[in-house]
Amino acid sequence: MVVEQCMSRRVHCVRPLDSIQHARELMESARVNQLPVVIGGHLVGIVTDRDLRDAYPSVFAAARNGHRGADDDPKRITVETIMTPHIISVGPKDTMIEAARRMRKERIGALPVLDGQKLVGIVARSDILDAFVTMLANEASLEEHRL
Repeated sequence: MVVEQCMSRRVHCVRPLDSIQHARELMESARVNQLPVVIGGHLVGIVTDRDLRDAYPSVFAAARNGHRGADDDPKRITVETIMTPHIISVGPKDTMIEAARRMRKERIGALPVLDGQKLVGIVARSDILDAFVTMLANEASLEEHRL
């Protein structure tokens, strides 16, 4: 089974100069944990829910300081300041086994799918699980027919 059979083709993306508030709202509304960062269709980074949690001003920090300054306003902080620029990706013809191994090795939750330089999809942990469930179900079905 190859990545292009299992990946999500509808990819929610942000641009480097988008605010982290916009990224957070998009993640919540789309129910995703990763957003590729693109410029003109080219992948330049990725921002995760963890990146956003780490970057978002804490209510405790605001309470300690007594106020919230402009420098910690989520509307003013850009995605490019918190994104990961070193992207680990897969190609559409890579196997799901390779994608799963890469995700496990790198301890990441999703891989952008690149066809050359073009972003064509994203494969997430849930896609990996769905693929393996399908493969196991197919194997079980074949086993039943042999009996």
